[in-house]
Amino acid sequence: MSRNNPKIILVPDSFKGTMSALEVCAVMEQAALALFPQAQVVSLPVADGGEGSVECLVKAAGGRCVPAQVQGPYGQPMEAFYGLLPDGTAVVETASCAGLPLVEGDARPDQTTTFGVGQLLLKAAEAGARRILLGLGGSCTNDGGCGAAAACGVRFFRADGEAFVPVGGTLKDIASLSADHLDPRLQGVEIACMCDIDNPFYGEEGAAFVFAPQKGAGPDTVRLLDQGLRHLAAAIQRCLGRDISALPGAGAAGGLGGGMAAFLGARLLPGIDAVLDAVRFEEALQGADLILTGEGRVDGQTLRGKAVLGVARRARGSGVPVVAVTGDAAQAGEGLYQQGVAALFSINRSPIAFAQARHHSKENLYQTTENILRLAKQLWK
Repeated sequence: MSRNNPKIILVPDSFKGTMSALEVCAVMEQAALALFPQAQVVSLPVADGGEGSVECLVKAAGGRCVPAQVQGPYGQPMEAFYGLLPDGTAVVETASCAGLPLVEGDARPDQTTTFGVGQLLLKAAEAGARRILLGLGGSCTNDGGCGAAAACGVRFFRADGEAFVPVGGTLKDIASLSADHLDPRLQGVEIACMCDIDNPFYGEEGAAFVFAPQKGAGPDTVRLLDQGLRHLAAAIQRCLGRDISALPGAGAAGGLGGGMAAFLGARLLPGIDAVLDAVRFEEALQGADLILTGEGRVDGQTLRGKAVLGVARRARGSGVPVVAVTGDAAQAGEGLYQQGVAALFSINRSPIAFAQARHHSKENLYQTTENILRLAKQLWK
């Protein structure tokens, strides 16, 4: 290691509600170069499958965003997008056409659909992608992936034989289903779903009970949605012979994870691992002196597969220290230390509410990064 030109890897997730991963990298890099003008700073903004995954991968790995006309959460026509990387991999964000911001002020998770997600998968395959990374974070849906599956050719039938496209509130009406007519554009296409959680399809830790309240569901609707997912899982097992009830990550995106595994044979992967593979993290790690990572909040969910945990695990054994920064570091610190994080810092410098602190996030992040690197500079002497 050189005293004056260390190699510093920046690999943060977004600080939701304040800074994108790209903005976090920009602030960290500015602080790093202020102290080490000759430093080699490698910026790898990441997302673990939620909003911003396409942008981060296109930025870090190279590639381009492709606009596409699809259906939105309530079936309305809208323009979404997917990413194409240099190696032919496509990246699709559930949030781009079925994300929470798209239903702001009108959140009805029992009526939203993932149909547009399936349309994006088909458009990416038609563009020549033989591998598709599907990010499952940030959805406003709870349809078990039925909408996306229907767009791809899976058929759902009521008891009277009528075909329909189920939403969360009508999963209970599925009498039978068939995957015999999948769209031929998906033949030979590998689909890997990026999950930032490992929750099961249904139950107390499942999609409806844990996440539907965040999407606007009241207690009665939560119970309805959970019962629908239970009914769908039984129909899948009966008609397709696939049991997704306890599959880790099946509850992601309102059950989209489980639906993609059942209907399209998708693999469910920790989102951060798929992203780190795509940006060739191990190559960037060679010769590094320090890794700075972070996300908006460190809590119990962080230990279930989010970005900071993924970075720490991948860097273990390399001898390169991993330092994490976050807005809220109230929980999960000890668990992260056990997984390879050397230190964890909150960027908030005074005890004020998030509504106030968010307006000073960039300034606070700069100061925290600067302080970490000032210490490193002394230790590296």
